[in-house]
Amino acid sequence: MPSQRPRIAITLGDPSGVGPEIVARAWSDARMQSAGELFAIGPPAILRKAVDLVGCGFEVVEIADAAELDAHPGTILCLPVGTDLGGEIPRPHSADGGRVAYDSVRLATKLALDGAVSAIVTAPLSKAALHAAGYNYPGHTELLAELCGVSDFAMMLYLPPGVANASPHGLGVVHVTLHTALRTVSDALSVNGVIEKIALAHRALVELGCSRPRIGVCAFNPHAGEGGLFGDEEIRIIAPAVVASDEGGYAASGPYPADTLMLRASQGDFDAVVAMYHDQGHIALKLLAMHQSVNVTLGLPIVRTSVAHGTAYDRAWQGVAEHTGMVAAVQTAAAIATHRYP
Repeated sequence: MPSQRPRIAITLGDPSGVGPEIVARAWSDARMQSAGELFAIGPPAILRKAVDLVGCGFEVVEIADAAELDAHPGTILCLPVGTDLGGEIPRPHSADGGRVAYDSVRLATKLALDGAVSAIVTAPLSKAALHAAGYNYPGHTELLAELCGVSDFAMMLYLPPGVANASPHGLGVVHVTLHTALRTVSDALSVNGVIEKIALAHRALVELGCSRPRIGVCAFNPHAGEGGLFGDEEIRIIAPAVVASDEGGYAASGPYPADTLMLRASQGDFDAVVAMYHDQGHIALKLLAMHQSVNVTLGLPIVRTSVAHGTAYDRAWQGVAEHTGMVAAVQTAAAIATHRYP
C-alpha cells in the first residue's frame, strides 16, 4: 500500500489484559504519532475505559471502516469488532476475551491483505482464552500464518538500533521451532527448516535496512555438542544447513554455543541470530531489553509486529503497565512497511 505515511492498524488484544492500557498510554508518545496514520481495532468502550485509567485525555472516536482516518489532535480512532462486550471487562482466560482478540486480529489481517493498511500491530492475547473461545492456535504467529495462507513462517524478536545492541540495523532473533514442547524439539529440527529460517532472518534484516545481514546460528546442545559427545544435531542438521545457506549467498555461520552467541551478537558481531527453540532465543534477548524488544512475524504477505510480552493479567487495569514496547512495535512496523511499500 504506497503512502508517504504508513497506515497502521493496532489491535487492542485481550480486553482483560494490558493491551488496551498500553495502547492508550502509547498514543501520547510523540514517537508513535510520527510513525504513521494510526487507528485502533477493538471494543471502543473498552478503549475509553483504558483512556480514563491512564488519564491521557484522548477522545475515542468510533469509525465505520479503515478509510475514515480523519483524525484530529486529542482523538483515537477505533474500528469496532463484531463482539460487543458492552464496556464490561471479561474475566481473564475467558471465551469473551478470546473472541474479541481473535475478531480483532482477523479484521486487521483482512484489512492488510486487502491493501487498506500498510501494517498491523497487535497487543497481547491469551492462548487459553483463544482456546476457550474455540480457536485452537498456539498463538498469534500460527493464527496469522493460517489467515494469510502461508506455511513457511517464523517469529523474530527484534531489538531496534541502539537498544542493548551494537548493530546499526538492530538485532533480530529468529526461531526454528516455536510453540512446542521442549522434548519434541530435536525431532522437529531439519536441515531444510534451519535453511528456511536463515533465509527469513536475512530478508527481515534487509527490510530493516541491512544490505547483507550477518547471521549467527545457535547450536542445539551444550558446547555445540562437543563433537558429538553431547548430541549430534549440530553434525547432522545445523552445520549442513549453515554450509548450504552460506553457499546460497547468505552470510551465515555457526553453529555456535548458545551461551556465548547472544553476547557476541549484542556486541555487534551479528545482525541476526537463528535459535533452535523458543526459550533459547527469548530468554537471552529479553534479558538484554525486554520492554524495548519487538515481535515480528516473518514470511507473511503483510507486515505484522507486536510487543514481546503477554497479557500480564496480574498487572492489567491497574494503570502500571509498561508501554514502551508498543511504541517500539509501531516504529518497527512503520520502518518495515516504508521499505516494503516505498
